[in-house]
Amino acid sequence: MHRADRQTADRHPADRHDAIRVRGARVNNLRGVDVDIPKRRMTVFSGVSGSGKSSLVFGTIAAESQRLINETYSAFLQSLMPVTSRPEVDEIDGVSAAIIVDQERLGANARSTVGTTTDAYTLLRILFSRLSVPHVGSSSAFSFNRASATGSGMVKVDKGGKPPKGETATFEFIGGMCPVCEGLGTRAAIDEDAVVDRSRSLAEGAILVPGHGVGTWGWKMYGDENDGRLVVDKKLADYSEREWHWLMYQEPTKVKFSGINITYEGLVVRIRRTLFGDKEPKQKHMIEFRDRVATTGPCEECGGTRLNEAARTAQVAGTTIPECTAMQVSDLATWVRGITDPSVGPLVTNLAAMLDAFSEIGLGYLSLDREAGSLSGGEAQRVKMIRQLGSALTDVTYVFDEPTVGLHPHDIRRMIALLGSLRDKGNTILVVEHKPEVIESADHVIDIGPGAGEDGGTVTFEGDVAGLRASDTVTGRYLDHRMPLAQEVRTPTGVLEIRGARTNNLQDVDVDIPTGVLVAVTGVAGSGKSSLVHGSLRGRDDVLIVDQSAIRGSRRSNPATYSGLLEPIRTAFAKENGVKAALFSPNSEGACPVCNGQGVIHPEQGMLVGNPSPCEECEGRRFREEVLVHTLHGLTIADVFDLSIAGAAEVFSTGKPAAILSRLVDLGLGYLRLGQPLTTLSGGERQRLKLASQLGGQGTTIVLDEPTAGLHLADTERLVQMLHTLVDQGHNLVVIEHNLAVVAQADRVIDIGPGAGHDGGRLVFEGTPAEMVATGTTLTAEHLREWVSAG
Repeated sequence: MHRADRQTADRHPADRHDAIRVRGARVNNLRGVDVDIPKRRMTVFSGVSGSGKSSLVFGTIAAESQRLINETYSAFLQSLMPVTSRPEVDEIDGVSAAIIVDQERLGANARSTVGTTTDAYTLLRILFSRLSVPHVGSSSAFSFNRASATGSGMVKVDKGGKPPKGETATFEFIGGMCPVCEGLGTRAAIDEDAVVDRSRSLAEGAILVPGHGVGTWGWKMYGDENDGRLVVDKKLADYSEREWHWLMYQEPTKVKFSGINITYEGLVVRIRRTLFGDKEPKQKHMIEFRDRVATTGPCEECGGTRLNEAARTAQVAGTTIPECTAMQVSDLATWVRGITDPSVGPLVTNLAAMLDAFSEIGLGYLSLDREAGSLSGGEAQRVKMIRQLGSALTDVTYVFDEPTVGLHPHDIRRMIALLGSLRDKGNTILVVEHKPEVIESADHVIDIGPGAGEDGGTVTFEGDVAGLRASDTVTGRYLDHRMPLAQEVRTPTGVLEIRGARTNNLQDVDVDIPTGVLVAVTGVAGSGKSSLVHGSLRGRDDVLIVDQSAIRGSRRSNPATYSGLLEPIRTAFAKENGVKAALFSPNSEGACPVCNGQGVIHPEQGMLVGNPSPCEECEGRRFREEVLVHTLHGLTIADVFDLSIAGAAEVFSTGKPAAILSRLVDLGLGYLRLGQPLTTLSGGERQRLKLASQLGGQGTTIVLDEPTAGLHLADTERLVQMLHTLVDQGHNLVVIEHNLAVVAQADRVIDIGPGAGHDGGRLVFEGTPAEMVATGTTLTAEHLREWVSAG
C-alpha cells in the first residue's frame, strides 16, 4: 500500500471529513459547479463582479447550512421561521454550521445604536447599575428602550390548596427612557401652518394632512363626530385655546365614534406617532409631507441622550452614562480600565475586551451612541465581527462578504490578521473578496468566471495563490497588475473653497478643492474624509453627491425602472405601435392580472411568505397576452426585460436609452438583466446602479464615495477610465477612495488624518500623487509608495 494511502487508512474516520464537497451547484448562473473546500483553512472566492461567487458561497453553501440547522428545531419553531428550500445542487457534504457576516446595514429603526447592536451598552448599563451614585436601580433603569411604569390592582393568590383569595398588589418598574422623546433622542418641531389652514373651517378642508380630505375616514375623526368639542363650520383662526388643543395636541383619549369606542388623538400627536416613530413611512407622499411639516432636532428634555433625568445624571467615577456613550470607543476602553472596584472585576474585563475589539477591526473611532443605521455597509459588517472575535466556538464556518470594503490599506492588513486568528482557532473561513492583499493571504483560492452573468458560473481555477498567478484567468493576470502614477496631471480651472470645517472630528480644516481635475480624498477609516466632503459640499449649487446610502426599491423594482431606462423604452414602444405607454409597464395597465406584473406568485403561508413560483397565466413574462403582440426592434416588452444590460445596449444604440445603458456597462453591470429584481442584487451592484443612475444629473461637481466598492481589479481599471472621461467632459470630480489604483491616477490628492477619530480631522497632505510618493509621510503615502514600487 502507498504510504499516503496507508496514512489515510490509519486515520480515525472522524478525521477524514476535512473538506466541504459541493457537486453540481446550479444556483443562479452557476453551471454545475464542483469544488472541494478545505476545512479549517481560509478560502478566498475571486472573480469578476457577477461571476457567481456569492451564488456559490451564500446562495449554496451558507444557505444549505442554515436550512439543515433549521430542520433540527421543533416543528413549532420551524413554523415561525421563513420557509427555505434546498439550493439547486446535486450534493453538499461536510458542511458545518455557518455564521454569515455580510454587508447588510444594521438598525431597522432609530432605536438601534452601535452600543445596543454589540451588547457593549448592555454591559455598560450593568456597570452603572452596580456602581452609580446615586443608585438608580437595575440595569433596565439605564435602558432608553424601557419606560418606567407603576400599577396596582386586585390579584388572586392560590395558597395551600385553599380557594384563591383576592389581594391588592402594586408594582413599579424603573426604566431609563426619556418620557418626552420616548428614547429616540430627537424631537420633531411641527409647523402648525403646514398641518392646517387657519383661514378655513374643517368643513372647508382646513386639515392639510394627506388622507384627511373632507369626507374621508381620517377627516371624520375631527370634522364629523368629535364628541361635540369642535364646530366644523368655524374657521380655525377663531378657535378657542381649548378647541385648538383638542384638535392639535390632545393626548390619546377614549371617545365614542360612530357608536364604537375608539382612541382619539390630536393631529400633531398623530403625526409624531405615525411619521416620527420607530419606523419610517413607506409612501412617497407621506415622506414628502413629513419633510415639509417638521424639522427634527435633539430632544429639549434629554438633550439627545435618550434617557430620563435619573439615568442621565447618575455617575460612576465622575462620569455619566451619556458621557461614556459619547466617547470615542478607544477612549472609553481606557476609562473602563480605570474602574478598580473588585465587585465588578469580571464585568470590567469583558467590557474592556469588547471595546478593544472595535480598535482591532479599525472601528475605534466610533462611539456607542452612534445610530446603527448611519454605518456604512463595511462598518456594519465589521461591527458584526465583534461578536465573533471573542467567541469560544470552533469548527464553524464563517462566511464574509468583502470584509475590507471601506478600509484603508493600513487597516486591511489588520483585518487579514483577524481573519487568520479566526481560522487558527479551528474554523473554516470563506471570503468573497477582490482585494489582492486578501487573495494573497488565502490558503486556498477558488476563481469563478471567466466572465459575468451568463458568461460566468464556472470554476476557472482552484488551488493556491502561486497557481493562481500562473493561471491564465482574469484574476491571475490582474493580481500583480498595478496602475501607474498619472504621467500628466491636469491644470485646475479654479477651486472650491472650504474654510473652518468642523463637522464631526474635523479641526477647523481649510482647503481648496481644485476644479476641472480628478481629486482623490484619502485617509484611514474614520479620519474625517466624508465629514470634510459631505459636510462642506452638500447643498451647494451644481454639486451632485453619490453617497453610500442604500437605494430604495421593492421586489418590483429592477435596473430598468430604477435607472429611468423603462420610461423612454415604453414611449418608443407606444410610438411604434400607436398605443398607450401605460401598456408597457408591469406596474400599470399592461400587467398580468394574476401576478400583478411580478411574473411570480408569492404564496401566503399563515404569517409567512413561501417560495415564489412562476405565474401560470403569463408564464413569468409579467404582461397581458394582448400587450405581447406589440414589438419594437423585433422584441416584445417581455423580451426587453429578459435582455442583459450589455445586450440591451446593442439593441437601443441611440438617444436617452443608449446613454443610460452606456453608463451601466461602463460600471461593470452589463451582465445584469433589465428585469432582475433589486432585491437579488449584491450591495456592490446596488451602489453601482445608483451611481450610474445619478451620473445622469446636471451637477457640474460630482462627488463619489468609494465607487470601487465591490469591483474586481479588471472592473476597477474600467471605472478609472470612466472617471477620466467625466473630467474630460467638463465635470469637477471629487472621489473619496481607499483604492490605490484610483489614487495613483488622480490629478490631486487631499489626505486627511493622520489617524481616526480625534487623532484625525486634519489636512496632512495636499498635492499630486507623484509628490505624495516623493515626499509624503502619511500612511496613505507609505502604501502608495509600496503600490508603485510593486508595479
